[in-house]
Amino acid sequence: MKSQATDGQQPAPGRAHVTTRRWTVSLVWIVPIIAVLVGISLVVHNWLQEGPTITITFKTGQGLTANKTEVKYRNVVIGQVTDVQLSEDQKNVTATVKLAKTADTFTHEDSVFWVVRPRIGAGGISGIDTLLSGDFIGADAGQSKVRAKSFTGLENPPPITYGEPGKRFTLHSQDLGSLDIGSPVYLRKIPVGQVVSYALDAEGKGVNIDVFVNAPNDAYVTENTRFWNVSGVDVNVGANGFAVKTESLSALLLGGIAFRAPEYSPNDVPASEDKTYELFADQQSALAPPDGKAQYLALRFDQALRGLRVGAPVEFLGVEVGRVVAINLDFDEKQRSFPVNVGVVIYPQRLGKAHEKLLKALNHDPEDEAASARLMGSFVDRGLRAQARSGNLLTGQLYISLDFYPKAEKVAFDPSARPVRIPTIPGSLQQLQEQLQAMVERINKLPLESIAGNLDGNLVELRKGLTQFNSKTLPGVQSTLQDVSKTLQSANSTLAEDSPQREQLTQTLDDLGRMSRSLRELSDYLSRHPESLLRGRPKDAPAQNLTLPVKE
Repeated sequence: MKSQATDGQQPAPGRAHVTTRRWTVSLVWIVPIIAVLVGISLVVHNWLQEGPTITITFKTGQGLTANKTEVKYRNVVIGQVTDVQLSEDQKNVTATVKLAKTADTFTHEDSVFWVVRPRIGAGGISGIDTLLSGDFIGADAGQSKVRAKSFTGLENPPPITYGEPGKRFTLHSQDLGSLDIGSPVYLRKIPVGQVVSYALDAEGKGVNIDVFVNAPNDAYVTENTRFWNVSGVDVNVGANGFAVKTESLSALLLGGIAFRAPEYSPNDVPASEDKTYELFADQQSALAPPDGKAQYLALRFDQALRGLRVGAPVEFLGVEVGRVVAINLDFDEKQRSFPVNVGVVIYPQRLGKAHEKLLKALNHDPEDEAASARLMGSFVDRGLRAQARSGNLLTGQLYISLDFYPKAEKVAFDPSARPVRIPTIPGSLQQLQEQLQAMVERINKLPLESIAGNLDGNLVELRKGLTQFNSKTLPGVQSTLQDVSKTLQSANSTLAEDSPQREQLTQTLDDLGRMSRSLRELSDYLSRHPESLLRGRPKDAPAQNLTLPVKE
C-alpha cells in the first residue's frame, strides 16, 4: 500500500534542468568580419591622415577645376580643390580645398592663397610653367596662432613670402607716381628690395608705400636714412652744362626707390622694422640738411604774376630757403584793383651756419613766434623786400626773391599780424617794362616831324657836296695819286742794287765810318795827353794817323 501510494505521488518540485546549447561561429562569417575590420581600420587610418578642409574665395573661377586643380607650396602638392561653387551673392567663387595632414600650418589666419598663372608684371614674367602643367593655387603659411577655415584669395602673387629674411618699412609720399608692386629698391644702384604694397593714408591726403629690403642689406637702413624716388629721368641744367641722370633702365621703365644715409650722420644705428620714412622727390632734396621749423610768410603783389606756380622756389640772397605754397587773387575796395596774395613757407635753418651765428649773436629763440616776428620786422626796416623774378626767360617761370634794398621806401610793419607780412617791390621784368614804356613816351614827345625835315635838308646838302666832290675834287686827287706813284717808281729805280747812286751811297757810308774811327782815336789820345794841345806832339812819339779821311 505504501509503495503504491508512493508510486502514485508526483515528484517534488525543484530546479528545472536546463539543457545549454553551445554557440559556434560558422567559418562562413570569418571573411566578412575581417573585411569589415579592415575597412574600419582603413577609414580610421584615412581619418587620422586626412588634413583640414578650408574654403578660399576668389573673384573668378579661372583656372579652378574640382578634383584637378592642386594646391602647391614651393612646388610641392599640399592639397587639392574638391569643389568649386558660386558664392551666395553670386559675386565671387568659393573653392573647397582638402589639405594634406602635413599642411595644417596653412590654416593659420594670416595664410595667403592665390592662383598661379602666366603673368607679366613689374617683377618680370612669372608662371610660364603653368602653360604645360595648368594653373594651380599657390600658398604661403602664415605665422598667426589663430586658426581659420575661410580665406580670401589674392588676385596677384605676394611679392615676398613669410619667413624671408629682411625688414619691411613704410614710406609716405604725396602720390604714388610711377611706382607699382614689385618696383625695385636700390642702394648705390644695386637692387636690394622691392615695393610690396601701397594704400592711401588714413586722411586720404597721401600714400603709404610698404617696401621690403632683403637681408643682409636691411642693416644699411638706419634711423637717418633718406628715401627718394628714382623713377624716370632727372634732367638738370646748371652752370656746368646739361646733365641727364637715371638710376637704371628698369627704374626708367618700372619706377624705383633709392635710399642712402647722409654723410653727416655718424654713429647711426640700424632702423627697427616697420619704421616710417618720408619719400622725397629726388636725391638732392633727400640728402639735404634737415629743414627745421617752417615759417609762413604772406606777400602781396600789385602786378600780374603769370609764370609763378605753387612749388616755385623762394630764395634769400641767392640761397633757396623755401617754396611757394599758395597763390590767390584778391580785390582791393579802396584802390579798385586786383592784387595777388602769395603764401610762402621758408626754413631759416637752411641758411646753415649763418642762421646759427644769427641766433647766437641776437640770443634769439626760434621757438618764440613773437620774437621771430620782431626779428623779421628789423629786417624789413633795413630794406628786406620780396620780389618776383624771372627764373627762366625761355619758359617764363618766376620765383620769389628775398633781398635787401636800402633805398626802398619805408613801410609800416605790424609784428602782431599773423601770418607775418613782408612788403614787396615790383619785379625785374615789370621794372624793365616800365623803363621801356617811359622811353617810348619820351620818344613820342620829341618833335619828330621837324627833326625829320631838318634831317632831310641836311641829306640834300650832303648829296650836293658829294656830287661836287666827285666832279671837281676827285679828278685832282686821282692826278696827285698818279704823280706819287711815279715818284715812288723813280725812287725804286734809284735804289736798285746795280744802280750808280746806290754804289756812291755805300762808299759815302764807308767814308763816314772811317772818319768816325779817326775821331775816336784822336779823342782817346787827347784824353791821355791833354798837354799836347799846348806843347804839341813829342818828337820821339810815334806818328799817329790823325788826318781825316779824304774823299776820293
